[in-house]
Amino acid sequence: MFDFIKPTILYVQISPEQLSVRDVKSGECISEVPELAITAAPDQKILGVGAAARSAATSQIGALVVNPFAHPRSLVSDFTAGQQLIKAFVSRLVGGSRLAMSPTIIIHPLGNPEGGFTQVEGRAFRELGMGVGAAKVTLWYGDVLTDQEILSHQFPSHGRVIE
Repeated sequence: MFDFIKPTILYVQISPEQLSVRDVKSGECISEVPELAITAAPDQKILGVGAAARSAATSQIGALVVNPFAHPRSLVSDFTAGQQLIKAFVSRLVGGSRLAMSPTIIIHPLGNPEGGFTQVEGRAFRELGMGVGAAKVTLWYGDVLTDQEILSHQFPSHGRVIE
């Protein structure tokens, strides 16, 4: 009856070099360097995100540019900054309407660390999605997914899905 009222499905790919958030239904995508410019402690206000972070940081004395997904041992090095960065990308993509339904988010950490991602990292990825406001978070470890694979919920057998 209400088929037109379906939540947005977002595909979030995370790497130290790129953060991509794509609305699977519309095809709209934001894909930029995963950086966040913030003021110095204790305020730590966000000055800019993505490609605009570096230039925003130059306008404020003591500002820092943080990449929350760049660490030699873990893909999530700064949980709070990572959550704020993903939230900013999602807001830019789907808007900040309070009346919008909470999205379904597929989080895809890119890379293949030795031994795979740990259970702790998996939990961090899931919490990142929930903190952004997702109604449901699915983790995908494997090759890049197509929109059709996501929409049909037919993930390739040569990867791993955790719901």
